Amino acid sequence: MDDTGKAFKPLDPLLHSELRLAVMSILLSVPEADFVFLKAQTGATSGNLSVQIDKLQQAGYIEVNKGFKGKMPQTLCRITEKGRSAFEAYVEALRSYLP
Repeated sequence: MDDTGKAFKPLDPLLHSELRLAVMSILLSVPEADFVFLKAQTGATSGNLSVQIDKLQQAGYIEVNKGFKGKMPQTLCRITEKGRSAFEAYVEALRSYLP
């Protein structure tokens, strides 16, 4: 607690990463997004984005479907209800840090 008696809520460390937070923010605003779109929007490298998507998927925050579009591989990501709730809780916790 600080000197005003206000407790700071803990921030979800999974969402506190800049790239994972960016991915979640994008997925909140679209029904689904493919890897190429997420890479372009975030400016991340393929390797880093892939690792962060895997972490979000393992936490159950996003669903990942791999398939093909024509002959090209395609990875589609969609936020889950658990991910939406975690994001909302993260934003609420972040508000506890603001005056």
